[in-house]
Amino acid sequence: MKKITQITLAALLAAPVTLGTLSLPTSASAASATPVAPKTLHVNTPAVKAPAVYTESAADFAQFLQAKYGIQLPQQASKGDFIKAIATITEASSAASTSTDSAKAPAFSDLKSGDDAYEAAVALFNNGVLTATEVHAKDQLSIYTAVFLAVKAAGFKELAYTYPADKTAKALAKAGIKSDRLQGQAGQELAAAIDTGLVPESLYPALVKGGVASKDAANILLGRVLISQGKYKNEIGRSNDADIYSKLYAAYRTADLIEAPELRKIVDQALREDLVTGYNLKDSRFDSNFIDELTLTYGHDSINHAVQLIGLLRSEGIDADVQFQPKTSAFIYLKEWGEPKETPDYKVTQIENGNYIAYAKEYDIQFEFNNTADKTRFNDIVLKFAKKNSTSQSPLIINSWWQPLYYSPTALANFPVITNNKITLGHYYAQSFSLKENAKAIQEGFRKLAPEANITSYNFWVDQPFFNYLNGGSE
Repeated sequence: MKKITQITLAALLAAPVTLGTLSLPTSASAASATPVAPKTLHVNTPAVKAPAVYTESAADFAQFLQAKYGIQLPQQASKGDFIKAIATITEASSAASTSTDSAKAPAFSDLKSGDDAYEAAVALFNNGVLTATEVHAKDQLSIYTAVFLAVKAAGFKELAYTYPADKTAKALAKAGIKSDRLQGQAGQELAAAIDTGLVPESLYPALVKGGVASKDAANILLGRVLISQGKYKNEIGRSNDADIYSKLYAAYRTADLIEAPELRKIVDQALREDLVTGYNLKDSRFDSNFIDELTLTYGHDSINHAVQLIGLLRSEGIDADVQFQPKTSAFIYLKEWGEPKETPDYKVTQIENGNYIAYAKEYDIQFEFNNTADKTRFNDIVLKFAKKNSTSQSPLIINSWWQPLYYSPTALANFPVITNNKITLGHYYAQSFSLKENAKAIQEGFRKLAPEANITSYNFWVDQPFFNYLNGGSE
C-alpha cells in the first residue's frame, strides 16, 4: 500500500466499477538601521540587459483567429474582409441576426441585402463601429481605416473623444505623426489607439507611411481588439517571464476551496451512491481560451511542484503560455482512516454511513506550447523528471506523483482516450474522469440526480500512467 497512498487526489475521478470504494486521505523580522551616505565610488560594470518580454506577433494572432473563429485574411484584405472579421470576433453579426427589427438596417448607398459584407456592415453600423452609409467594402483596406474600425470595435470610442487637441498631438507624436495630418475625431481615434496600446510600436512605421494595410497589420489589429475585449487568451503569463513564479504563488494563495453548494449537492449524492469515487469542482471564468492543438492541462496540489515544473520547462528550452486554474477535489474519506484533520485547504463532511466526503484544494495549470513538437516533448520530460517509479528514485522535482495527470483535448501519440463527465451550473462545473466504457452509466446517473442540469461528456487524451491508474494499476 505504500505506493497507493501517494496517488493524487485528482486521480480519484473514475467510475466505481474501476476503483471500487478506494479513496485516499489527504497528506493531508527584519533589522533596521540608520542609512549612511555612501562614498563616491566609480566602478565599471557591464550593462544589465533587461529580460525580453514576449509580445504576441502577427503570426500568433493569425493562428488564434483561424483556430477560434475560422478567420483567415487574404494577402491583401479588402475593407469588407476586415468588416466581416471585426463583426465575427465581436459577435456583432450574430447579435444582429437575432434582431427582428428591420428598421435598424441602414440604407447603405453601395451595399444591399445579400452582398457578402452586408450583414456584418449592418451589425457594425448599429454598434457604432461603422459611422457612414457609404461602406466601400470592395476597396483595399488602408491602415488608417483599419485603425479607425479597430479603435471603436475595441471599445475605446468614448475615451478617444475626450482627447483635447494638445493630448491628441502628444499621442500622435509618439508614432512620428504630425498633428495636422489628421483632423477632428480621426486624430482623436488614432491618438487613443496609440495610447491604449491598440496600435503597438511595430505599426508606427506603417502609420507614418499610410496607404494599404498589410495582412500582418490587419491581424495585429484584430488580435488587439480581442485583447481589449477580454476575448484573447486568459493567462497569468509565460513560463519564461521573469515574474512567472510570483504570479503562480499569487494565484495559488488567493485560490480557496470552491463551494458551489447547489452543484456540490448533486455530485456529493453521486459519491454517496458510489456512482463515482471522486470529482473536481472548477470555475469556467478561469478557462484559458488557448488553442486546443497546442494545449495540455496538468493537475496537482503542490505549489512548490508547479514552480519547479515551470523551472523544468525553462531548463529544457520550452516556453509556453501559462494559466492557473483553481480546483477542488472531492472524494470519500473512510472512517477507518481515523479522525480527519481539517485545514483552510482541506474540509470534510460526515455522511450517513460514518465515512466522510473530503474536499481538498488543488489546481490545474494549462500550457499552450509554441508548437506541437514542444507539446509532444512535455510527456518525455515529465516521465523522466516528474514521475515517481520507486520509493528511492531520484532525482525528481519536488512532490512528484506516481500517477501524474496531464491531458490534451486533441490526439497525441501514445496517449489513451478517456471520458470527462461534466455537470455545469452557471460558471461552476463538476467533472469526473472515467474509462470510456463506464461513461454512459455515469452520465445516466447524473441525469437522474439532476435532470435540469447541463450534463455533457467528451473524450480526451490522457497520459499513460493515469490511464493505468484508471485500470487499477499503481503506476
